[in-house]
Amino acid sequence: MSRIGKNPISVLKGTKVEISQNEVRVSGPQGKLSKRFHPAMQISLEGDKVWVKRGSDSKLDKSLHGFTRTLIDNMVKGVAQGFKKSLSIVGVGYKAELLGNRLSLSLGYSHPILFKPPEDIKIIVENPTRIVVSGIDKELVGQVAAKLRSFRPPEPYKGKGIRYEDEKVRKKAGKAAA
Repeated sequence: MSRIGKNPISVLKGTKVEISQNEVRVSGPQGKLSKRFHPAMQISLEGDKVWVKRGSDSKLDKSLHGFTRTLIDNMVKGVAQGFKKSLSIVGVGYKAELLGNRLSLSLGYSHPILFKPPEDIKIIVENPTRIVVSGIDKELVGQVAAKLRSFRPPEPYKGKGIRYEDEKVRKKAGKAAA
């Protein structure tokens, strides 16, 4: 039995979960999410708990069991509280600013990079070197943060670039002076 999959998902206050066949719809104070899951997973709502059970002990069912449970748990947490990822920009002259609904990044290239976030994602520029990506879909928040980081990932010599707030960049030693 999956250690993660066997645990129930607690439905938080103010959230509502609806299950029809293998489609789960979750609504809460932050918004609504819905997702269709593999037919081998049996998803049921009992009181204020959601249970995920697998049909057999095949390798596919075992791999989907904990994964499905985690996705539903993230949906419930997302509509109740939301998710956010913080990015910091390191480098002389590197900065970010909001221009309407677009994010403008100056990262040492000959031109600024304009990024338009998806509709469900909110981007806040706290100061020119700190960006916060937030939303109700954990997967989408992580994907947007990774896309922003990919415009200028941290380089190993000076650490310049865009990094996650809690990321540790391992620096290499430069050329030794002769």
